Amino acid sequence: MTTSPIDLGAGQAPWRREFFALMSIGLPMAATQLVQFSINTVDVLMIGQLGPEALAGASLGLVIFYAMFLFGFGPAMAVSPMVSQALGANPNDTDDVRRSVRMGLWTIGVGIPLLSIVFFFTEHIALALGQPAGPAALAKPYVLALAPGLPFALGVMALRNFLAAIDRTRAPLVFIILTTFFNAFLNWLLIYGNWGFPRLELVGAGIASSISHMAGFLMLVVYIHYEKESRRFELFRNFLKPCWKRLREIANLSWPIGFTMFFEAMLFNAAVFLMGRIGVNEMAAYQVALNVAAIAFMTPLGLSMAGAVRVGLMEGAGDRDGVRRAAVISILACIAAIMVFAVPMLLIPEAIAGLYLNADNPDNARVLALVAAFLPIAATFALFDATQVAANQALRGLKDVRVPMAVTFVSYWAIGFPVAAGLGLATPLGAVGVWYGLLVSLASAAILLGARLWMITRPSRPFPAGEAEPAG
Repeated sequence: MTTSPIDLGAGQAPWRREFFALMSIGLPMAATQLVQFSINTVDVLMIGQLGPEALAGASLGLVIFYAMFLFGFGPAMAVSPMVSQALGANPNDTDDVRRSVRMGLWTIGVGIPLLSIVFFFTEHIALALGQPAGPAALAKPYVLALAPGLPFALGVMALRNFLAAIDRTRAPLVFIILTTFFNAFLNWLLIYGNWGFPRLELVGAGIASSISHMAGFLMLVVYIHYEKESRRFELFRNFLKPCWKRLREIANLSWPIGFTMFFEAMLFNAAVFLMGRIGVNEMAAYQVALNVAAIAFMTPLGLSMAGAVRVGLMEGAGDRDGVRRAAVISILACIAAIMVFAVPMLLIPEAIAGLYLNADNPDNARVLALVAAFLPIAATFALFDATQVAANQALRGLKDVRVPMAVTFVSYWAIGFPVAAGLGLATPLGAVGVWYGLLVSLASAAILLGARLWMITRPSRPFPAGEAEPAG
């Protein structure tokens, strides 16, 4: 018999126990998210040394790349509630867990190569959306170099979600730190052509990221195969054996999660195209400011993913009071975490901008000034960003994914994007107006998702029924 992961922090008062249980898995997950994102941050920092046009080209390429990444994110994230609810109900149900992880990896492995066909049309898509020809031409080879690493990056997410559910979150942190240093070294070789390697610039950055994602996935596979607790699930036993019922369940959770992530993240990426209509400097500045905001977002994202695990464990165990405690603690922790980053963004935006572009170069003066204007607005919406992601992940832990998908669409595309486009393209606010539109969208999402979470966790709500499946 194995101690249930739901018993983390046992012997303490319920709220205190939940806080420490969340921190036990949440802090390593938050650190892992932060370090994993730094792979792309390292790319942006090193590409930025090539000049504004290269940075703008990378920005356009990442918009197309992450559109496909977000659809693939669905099955990776669907693993979390399925595994955590199964373990909450029975910590020894290895068959159920193995099916969920296996079919999640199947979905990623089959779906992502098909979605990647879009990458061949990157330049045409960018030009059709009115983007400058120079950055559009640079974007296509960069995205094609990133593409081979995409299924491995998503596979890493799926395996990390499994490990989080069994409270094994520290090893992934170590692996992602190693991967990040490896990526930086490959960038140094391939972007700039050091040690006799060809100078590949953006393409070199893409190749480095792909190789790094592959290395990270292989490290996790080896760890899961040999580590005592994860080994008992035998995740890769009968790996080629289909489980069509579980595959359908993964799909039913995956597509709303994928669209939810798409609606949210593509709002921020679509703003790149609004900036492109305003100017190349505005687009480059937006990419820098967005990267800073995204770094700030990684810590609450990691904590909220841990919150989803805790909510799923409590739901699987039939503990409705525990579900509410886990959700509330997760939201408060995410708000506290993001403010650590938001305060410097508000107080020292010029210093942060100087980390990305050489302030002594007069060609960068306009971009630096724009970044400094964008960051205080990004700091302001941080509170709403943390609230909405924590509420959304808690709902995901309950397998409530379709209503949040609709809420996300309304908040970001029926409200936020029209405001961003109107203020950005039709008023003197220009590029700053785009950021105000993003602020409005996040505030709407936080309010609506928070209301949904409060409604669905009322004590009168019935628990979902489950069905038995054959072993395997």
